[in-house]
Amino acid sequence: MNHGITEEFLDKIYKLTKQFFALPAEEKQKCARETGNIQGYGNDMILSDNQVLDWIDRLFLTTYPQDKRQLQFWPQVPVGFSETLHEYTMKQRIVTEKFFKAMARSLELEENCFLDMYGENAIMNSRFNFFPPCPRPDKVIGIKPHADGSAITLLLPDKDVEGLQFLKDGKWYKAPIVPDTILINLGDQMEIMSNGIYKSPVHRVVTNREKERISVATFCVPGPDKEIQPANGLVSEARPRLYKTITKYAELHYKYYQQGRRTIEAALI
Repeated sequence: MNHGITEEFLDKIYKLTKQFFALPAEEKQKCARETGNIQGYGNDMILSDNQVLDWIDRLFLTTYPQDKRQLQFWPQVPVGFSETLHEYTMKQRIVTEKFFKAMARSLELEENCFLDMYGENAIMNSRFNFFPPCPRPDKVIGIKPHADGSAITLLLPDKDVEGLQFLKDGKWYKAPIVPDTILINLGDQMEIMSNGIYKSPVHRVVTNREKERISVATFCVPGPDKEIQPANGLVSEARPRLYKTITKYAELHYKYYQQGRRTIEAALI
């Protein structure tokens, strides 16, 4: 919806994702991530003894810049998966640029303000998610509550099965299914850049007793050389600066996420 990507192309992404997760285990294991590497197919990395694991299979791939791709983890089956993912990445880059400019204009800033901070070498990581039916949805979570460590996240949700929920005022609210829509979720780094005007929402994914669910999330992360801080035009005597200048936020975020903690607290002044 208003993103410029056709319904037919989004259906292709959706179908290829379902086909990959329906493959025999030995075929998926050809893309298995290696110890200490986040890219590839598998479950959560185990970072601590008391870590809460998510009820999920995932394929995690860095898709941009192209020289950061680890193509040994890109599926060769189903046929066309890699080529379609490359095309999707290029389309997402256009959506991302338009979105950053629109966000800046909405705050009466120069339109490249956020885009310049995001950087030309910003990283895009795509995570293909498969949530199998769960016999105890009252006890098991699909993805534990968290806020994204990205600047923005582009989410292609399941077309038929609900599961994504957002926390507001202490209550969880379902995200409705809207056909052919890419849901754009603001991450912690956009909250920092906007000096807290835009918020990075806490969200989770619940499980379903009878139905499987898939989604594709693309995390748009500022370049590792970029300093992320509140835009100058959003800091004043009336609205003091709320956040420190940070770099490599995504690395810190992954550790906090596995511990069930909010990374944004580390950035507060």
